[in-house]
This record gives sequence, C-alpha cells and structure tokens, in this order.
Amino acid sequence: MTALSRAIARPAPVAGFGERSPLHGLERRRIGILDLAAQSVSAVAPAAAATTVVLLVAGVAPGMTVAAIAAAAVLSLGVSRTVAQFARRFAAAGGLYTYTARGLGTRAGLATGAAIVTGYAAVAMFALLGGAYYSTYLLAGLWPALDRPIVAAGAILAQTAIVAFVLVRGIHVSARVALVVEALSVALIVVLLAVLLVHVGPLDVGVVLAVPTTGAEAFAVAAGAVIAVTAFVGFESAATLGVEAVSPLRNVPRAITGTVVISGALYLLAAVTQVAGFDALGADLAASASPVNDLAAAYGLGGWGVVADVGIAASFVACAIGSTTALVRVLFSLSRDGVLPARVGRTHARFGTPSAAVSLALPAIAAVPLLLVGGGVDMRDAMHVTLSVGAAGYIVAYILVCLAAPVFLHRIGESTAGAAIVSALAAVALTAALVAFFIDDTASGGSSLAVVGVLAAVFVVVVVVLRRRHGSDSIGAYDEPVAAQVLGGVPSPRPPYDG
Repeated sequence: MTALSRAIARPAPVAGFGERSPLHGLERRRIGILDLAAQSVSAVAPAAAATTVVLLVAGVAPGMTVAAIAAAAVLSLGVSRTVAQFARRFAAAGGLYTYTARGLGTRAGLATGAAIVTGYAAVAMFALLGGAYYSTYLLAGLWPALDRPIVAAGAILAQTAIVAFVLVRGIHVSARVALVVEALSVALIVVLLAVLLVHVGPLDVGVVLAVPTTGAEAFAVAAGAVIAVTAFVGFESAATLGVEAVSPLRNVPRAITGTVVISGALYLLAAVTQVAGFDALGADLAASASPVNDLAAAYGLGGWGVVADVGIAASFVACAIGSTTALVRVLFSLSRDGVLPARVGRTHARFGTPSAAVSLALPAIAAVPLLLVGGGVDMRDAMHVTLSVGAAGYIVAYILVCLAAPVFLHRIGESTAGAAIVSALAAVALTAALVAFFIDDTASGGSSLAVVGVLAAVFVVVVVVLRRRHGSDSIGAYDEPVAAQVLGGVPSPRPPYDG
C-alpha cells in the first residue's frame, strides 16, 4: 500500500468543519453554467427591456437615447466586475446582501438587504404589470370591447400562479422554463429588429449616435442612463444561486459578466433600430405606445409585431420568475442570519427550494399590481413607478457593494489598484446618475422620489432596530464545506438551526 493509499484509507483528522452548511436545505451543487446564465438573463428579461426600456429612456433623454444606453452598459459592466470579486471567493444565497455584509459589516449589509429586496420585489411587480399590459394589448386587437382592467387582473393572477409553481418545483424547473422562454423571445426580437433595420435603410449617424454637447444634454443622458440601467438590473442574480451551482466560484462570475455583455448588445441594436426608424418616419419615439409594433406596421410588417408582442409578454413572465427566484433566496438568507423569523428559512423537503420564502413574497408581489390596476391607475404609469422604485433599490445596493469590495479585498490581503478604481468609479457614477434621475423625475411631476423616500424612512428604522440585535459579524452567512466533504473531516459542534 502506498503512502497515498494509506492516507486515503486512514486520513488524519481535520477539525473545524460543521455537519451542515449554514445554508443547508437548498440543493447543493445541482445547476451548471447554463442554468446560472438563465437565472441572470431571465431576471434582466432583455427581450422585454429591449422594447419597453428604450421607450422610457427616449422620454427622459430625447435625442440621446443610444448614448444613455451605451453609458448604462459601461456602468453595468463595471458593477458586474466588482460583484465578481466576491463571487470568485465564496458562494452565497444572499447575493449582494451577503457580499456587502462581508465587506462593510452589519449596518451596511442590512441596508443592502433592504435595497435589493426592494429592487427584486418592485421589478417582479413591474414584470407582472408588463406581462398583463402586453397580453391585454394583444387581446384588444381581437376584441376591442373587452374590459381591460379585468383582463389585466386575470393575467396578473395567471402569471403569479406560474411563478409560484416553478419556484416551488425546483431550481432546475424555474431556470429551464426561464431559459426556453427568454431564448425564444430574444430570437424573435433580434430577427424583427434586423428586418426593420433593413427596411429603414441607411442610418443618419448624426441622429442615431448623437452625443451630448451641452450641460442640459449631459444631464439628460445621466438621467436616461439610470432608466437604462434598469434594463440591466438583475444581472447579478446568478449570485443568489451560488449554493446550488456547480463550481460556483468559476461559473457565477461568468454568468454575471456574460449577461451584461449579451444584454448590452441587444439593447444597443434595439435602440439604434427604434431611433432610426422613428427618425425616418418623422415621428416621436417617446410618444409611441408600442414602438416595435408601430414600426412593424409602418413598414408593412404588422404580423411580425404581433409575434413580437407574444415574445415580449413571455419575456415578462420569465423576468417575474428570475426576479422572484433571487428575492426568495435573499429572504432565505436573511432568515438564516436571524434577521427574519426562522420559519422563512425553511426549505421544501422534496424539492430543496425556499418554499417558505416563496409563500411570504408572492402574495405581496401580486397584491400591489392588482391594487394599482383595480384602482384605475394606467398600466404604463404603474409600470413606470414600479420600475423606478426597483431601479432605486438596485442602484443603492450596487453602490454599497461597490464600496464594500475594496474594503473586503484589503481585509483578505488581495486588494489591487484596478479593482479599487473600477469599484470607486462605478459607485460615483451610480450615485451621480441616481441623483440626476430623481431631480428629473421630480421636475416632470413623477412620484418615484416620494415613494422611495417613504420606503427609505421605514428601512432606516428597521435597520437601526436590527443593528442593535446583531453584532458586527453576525450576518452574512455563506456556504461552507462540511465535514463529510473533507478527507478526515471532523465535525465541530454548532448550534442547530431551529427552523
């Protein structure tokens, strides 16, 4: 028997490992890079965002739409590289919440948790509203006399039921459903955009690729970039599947960065097509109810527009799945850290999903869109408010994680000038863009700042109360090797999870 064989047969005891991971209950090491990419891509919902967000950006930054989206792409890439600094070093279900807690401690971690929960929840609401809007838009073409609020409410309930089923059934199901739906939706949109570009003809480069030349235009680009960033938010959600991923330290960063690159390319194609198309028609892009449909009809491609609407509606369903998947894992992590009640951290005995968190989150996510639609609020206005609130939540979380990264890297002795510069620039740019957006939104009569202000006041009180209950290193649990996975591993006593 060789020395290696003897070591394997009678390994030396290695202490310091638990019998269970702090995040036990989730199905560990089950999903690969394709499923991780599906999670991030579905949360981003590029097929839906390529049409809806371009329209919103055009309303904020007329004439500067492509520039604002390009700025948002660069900004999102910087944030993705910063998030990857954490994702390459440990796997967690809490995503940005856990990352910030590891870097800046309890207070900042709780603030990030509140911000990212707001972001995921509000964007899930936006997705339900978007799916209902496009479903109603499609049906109205067949039955003009239909009762739109009732149809919209029915669509919201149907989407919620689909989301609930796939989230409880298992991460494989939710990831694969989202992947298939989003892949087909993106394929439809790309083909339609390419055909439209051919019909539009030669591009007026000065119009399509206009850059700001005055302070007012630069301000508009900054405000538009915040809206455009909402087309990318969710790219980091693959990090919430770190516990369930195969080779998470390699695959999660790849999924995060790849999602930003692919989405950015699609958004630029969509922006160029829509700006050029409406310029050629002499029409106002910001005044359109459905830009892709209007362009398709104008260039004799009305049937394509209907097909695209089906793809966009399906993409919103995928977005709801992806956003809620990430949300419930953050809630699960907050429970395991003792921030939320222990019962929220329970998982499904058969499917290994955070089913308790699903039952907590979904009713609230569905209730808000139903109340808005039932209250007579125009669905486009409701979509704008929920998207703006979601964007604010995401961006605050991104700012905090960018501030946390250099501190974390310095603490573990792996700080580099490049990583510090990227994270600092991203934090400053995000902060400036967020301020510009709120100024612009308030000046135009929007209510986003008021809603965010109320939520922020509530969260400040919550964070202060919770901070008193938790020490500086008591939150931010991440997946750890267990004794059974280590040759000679000896479990150390740990207080059992009481959920």
